[in-house]
Amino acid sequence: MHPPRARLAIVLSQVLFWTLMVLVAVEDYRRGGGAAFWRPLLWEGSSALVATALFTVQRHATRRHDALVATPLRWFLLQARWLPLYWCVFTPTVFAIRHAVYALLGQTYEHAPWHTLFVYEAIKISLYAGLFTTIGFGLLSWREMVDARLRAQQADTLLREARLAQLTGQMQPHFLFNTLNTISSLMHVDVARADATLVRLAGLLRATLVLGARPEAPLADELRLAQDYTAIMVERFEGRVSIDWQVDPAALAVPVPAIGLQPLLENVFRHTVERRRGMTAIRVAAVLEAGMLVLRVEDDAGMLVPHHTPGIALANLRARLDALHGGRASLGLQALEPAGVRAEMRLPCAS
Repeated sequence: MHPPRARLAIVLSQVLFWTLMVLVAVEDYRRGGGAAFWRPLLWEGSSALVATALFTVQRHATRRHDALVATPLRWFLLQARWLPLYWCVFTPTVFAIRHAVYALLGQTYEHAPWHTLFVYEAIKISLYAGLFTTIGFGLLSWREMVDARLRAQQADTLLREARLAQLTGQMQPHFLFNTLNTISSLMHVDVARADATLVRLAGLLRATLVLGARPEAPLADELRLAQDYTAIMVERFEGRVSIDWQVDPAALAVPVPAIGLQPLLENVFRHTVERRRGMTAIRVAAVLEAGMLVLRVEDDAGMLVPHHTPGIALANLRARLDALHGGRASLGLQALEPAGVRAEMRLPCAS
């Protein structure tokens, strides 16, 4: 609980407590046949004024010991040192106020003998001090618990950010390695095409470095990167790949994991296109469904091997989805009929 809220809670509890005490005193006075209602108001009002002033002084003087709330015994012992002040100051001050008001009205304030009065009032004010010291302890403990939870959340956020930076950074050399392999393959087929592809790779790497510097990027940026990647791969597998892009324009601004779509495409090229000579049709779709962004990359010829361990890229992507969204995001592979594999990534539309 923040200090202003804690102070407000203390003030409200004081107001409620003394309001109750005044109402009880007035009702007792009325039942006893009294008619001058200013008297019970004066009795309890003077007690409220002096007790609240003493508690305020105690609170300000002991504020520097708030950290000791983690060791309750020490904290309460420090507060207990203020009881003698209550005993010595409360009764003389309260009854001085009552005597003064009665004298101004030309009346005499009568009460029990002083030695009896001091014992009785000392017990009362000790109970009052104990009650509101306990309330203060509860508020301080609550604030400490909230602060500890906030510190834990901040530490967890920093840890997640560091993990995301590490995972995203891993994708850059992985991506470069696979793309250079593509160009190496083209060099043996057509040098001109390899040169053109190398130029395209330069632009692709610039985009990769920009995207890799942050954990998430708009889907529109990811699509540009993925389309450049597929253009390079189409050069390598000329005549063996067709790609259909079906993207909902409303989804373009939704954040997705940086370099998150390219591994799904890479999975198709590595496990399907490279292993067959015929035409492979690839479909990339992005749609919004019930507050979720759904990304699908599917082909018409791949085979899903049971109990197959996913590669580094997909494992990395799953780890980043977990760090970004926890259980709200998912990545799964599904076999299609009669042939084909669909990779589907679901993640919340809000970052």
